[in-house]
Amino acid sequence: MSKCEQCIVRELSSLKALNKEELLKIAGCKSTYTIKKGETVFSEGENVNGIFCVKDGVCKLTKLSANGNDQIVKLVSKGELLGQRSMISEEPVNLSAVALEDMTVCFIPKQEVMGFFNENNKFSFQVMKTICGDLKEADDHLVNMAQKSVKQRLAETLIYLQDNFGVNEDNSLNLKLSREELAGMVGTATESCIRILSEFNKAGYIALTGKKITILNSSALKKL
Repeated sequence: MSKCEQCIVRELSSLKALNKEELLKIAGCKSTYTIKKGETVFSEGENVNGIFCVKDGVCKLTKLSANGNDQIVKLVSKGELLGQRSMISEEPVNLSAVALEDMTVCFIPKQEVMGFFNENNKFSFQVMKTICGDLKEADDHLVNMAQKSVKQRLAETLIYLQDNFGVNEDNSLNLKLSREELAGMVGTATESCIRILSEFNKAGYIALTGKKITILNSSALKKL
């Protein structure tokens, strides 16, 4: 059993507000799972009844649109929590979480977490602060979708992927997204995403090698 007080999730999430005794309680009741790439952590409309701590790996949070396409709302990586909002609102989860690479997650039952929420003011404040941050991100995303062109949004997404998930030894983007997933992040059709990537490639902003994307001129993308 891994020690919760030494886990990266505790350092980077609301759990940092818990004391050693509370962390030992979590260690005694948590369940740890391996989620393979492409598998679902939870699905939209499901009652999760707890929170998931992302110990390793990356997942996408998606919303099924009316036309049947998955809109990627957010990427969640190690050190973050999943399911806080639905746990507090006592509603089914509003999004699906799907692994983009192999993940290790720990599940903590709602009963335990809500006990900390009621007894530890610092913890409840951190949870609310995180949810407020998510709302701010949602506001920014809504404005981007309304005011920026697809080309601008794709340029911004590529920079985001490089800044937040890094690059491989060959300088290609570390997080490998399919063209469909990239289009889902940008909020456009896959065909439009492929066409604009080709334009960026011809302009020398990026290099395309199979599924790999390498940013060659980040300043040009930022100007867009």
